[in-house]
Amino acid sequence: MPLLTKSKYLYGLQCPKLLWVAINDKDKLPEPDAATQALFDSGHEVGNLAKKLFPGGVDIPTSTFMGNIKKSKARLRLRKPLFEAGFMAKDVFARADILNPVDGAWDIIEVKSSTKVKDINLHDLSFQKYCYMRAGLKIGRCFLMYINREYVRNGPIDPKEFFIIEDVTDKVLELFKDVSERVEGMLKIASRKEHLDVDITPKCSDPYDCALKSGCWSHLSSDNVFNLYRGGEKCFSLYNSGVKEIKDIPDSFKLNDKQEIQRKCAKSGEVYLEKDKIKEFLSKLTKPLYYLDFETFSTAIPLLDGLKPYEQVPFQFSLHVFQFSLNEEGKHHSFLGKEKDSRLEFLISLKKVLGSSGSIVVYNASFEKNVLLKLAVVFPEYKEWVDSVILRLVDLLEVFRSFYYYNCEQEGSASIKKVLPAVTGNSYSELNINNGKDASLLFFEIMFKDGKKKDKIRKDLEEYCGLDTLGMKLILDELKEIVL
Repeated sequence: MPLLTKSKYLYGLQCPKLLWVAINDKDKLPEPDAATQALFDSGHEVGNLAKKLFPGGVDIPTSTFMGNIKKSKARLRLRKPLFEAGFMAKDVFARADILNPVDGAWDIIEVKSSTKVKDINLHDLSFQKYCYMRAGLKIGRCFLMYINREYVRNGPIDPKEFFIIEDVTDKVLELFKDVSERVEGMLKIASRKEHLDVDITPKCSDPYDCALKSGCWSHLSSDNVFNLYRGGEKCFSLYNSGVKEIKDIPDSFKLNDKQEIQRKCAKSGEVYLEKDKIKEFLSKLTKPLYYLDFETFSTAIPLLDGLKPYEQVPFQFSLHVFQFSLNEEGKHHSFLGKEKDSRLEFLISLKKVLGSSGSIVVYNASFEKNVLLKLAVVFPEYKEWVDSVILRLVDLLEVFRSFYYYNCEQEGSASIKKVLPAVTGNSYSELNINNGKDASLLFFEIMFKDGKKKDKIRKDLEEYCGLDTLGMKLILDELKEIVL
């Protein structure tokens, strides 16, 4: 008989195929990528911090499966908080973050590195309660412990202030009523000799992107209806009715203005332009032009004083400076932190090269704006300068988010990673680092974890961030060629 663990139970809630593969053909599940592994590592760090709220608690080794179960059962008689206690009852198994003895029973405390309660967390607790009760434990109340997003570090982390502990017993009880039936159904699926042939559904990305998604969605073309800009329920409505490509969407199907542009482009194969709007955008630019991009990292547990959980910490910027004319060489300035806390040096270096006049072109201005405002709080002597910089920001994203320009090669996205190759033919694909998540993780690794190949990683970071700013220049040049 298959064994249903709590992770596989959550798989089963999302997709029966994912459940079957996880139990019967687990080699088909891809290894977690660097970003996913970083989330796992962060979760472990948060979990270790949570243990400090239960002095005298007992850690139960997890190195061997049966050893964990035997030691968990033996430690129950201690009537102390238990960390990572695992219990199996016939065909179900769960391991608790914290089991806390209260009045002859055990409270379940699930620790999460998120900043709010999610439905999937309640399902997690309901399965744990079911498993532990079948194993003979008397369960009292159920709690979720998650991160207080308003916590600000000032010296050593205070777990009492860092965490919020919420009693979710009543919500768990509502879900608990159906756990037995769900478990029975999932075990039947897991016992099948062959996996189910399951079509794609909204569950493929709810509550997380399914590990099998890339394979299950591989039959879709680059023109697929899921590329409709903010398509939401429309996408599956079309797909389930047999319409898989944007060019095939019937004229009678209601689309908004931006989605209508996508349909028009898909059918004609031509680029959509609103030249007057693009000219109006270009008219807002004043020379010299500064093309600016930041790279940041964030952590669940703030590493520096003055930071909140998950607050963005800038460590790098790239700045290309040009006059308004085409085909000029321009100047490139860059900064890449050499210390764990490079925020002040970041500001000092940026102020030296930004000048006092001229438009500062960014892509998604709210990001750079928020980073600068946070820095002005930590370094109030820079507030007046930061305010002047923010007034000069011009957001190139506006052109593409407003669909003044649309090319089918963007695949419904206004991200610079899609816009740059669609508009200019240039791409990030040849770079060793080609996305912001990897940039953040690699910088964090070489600064905080003694990562190897530091010189190479720093060079790769420079190339990646540099293309972000040079890419904006190339995009604007192409727009000028089109409309001026």
